[in-house]
Amino acid sequence: MYPREKSIKYYQLESGREPFLDWLNGLMKRDKVAAAAVLSRIDLLRRGSFGVFRSVGKGVLELKVSHGPGYRVYFAIVGADVVLLLAGGSKRTQEQDIRKAQSYLKEYKQHAR
Repeated sequence: MYPREKSIKYYQLESGREPFLDWLNGLMKRDKVAAAAVLSRIDLLRRGSFGVFRSVGKGVLELKVSHGPGYRVYFAIVGADVVLLLAGGSKRTQEQDIRKAQSYLKEYKQHAR
């Protein structure tokens, strides 16, 4: 049996900004190779192959990207076939990135009711 494809959604703030895409666009300006590695991991998520990931609590999952200074992608599964990309960061900013991602997911769930 093959993994089921997932839809990729980006968490959007009330202002219309998308924190994950803001982070990814900044990364593209600094390190195109790392940004390509992140996009490759997202494509694997879309295809239902999560690779190495872990729970960081409150429904948020962390995907490690094996390039650069320990880049991370924070996401949640919101429905059978939907991956919600919340935030991105590096090992250096990991704790604050996790807190932000958890806050974003909480807000998303409150508005999804």
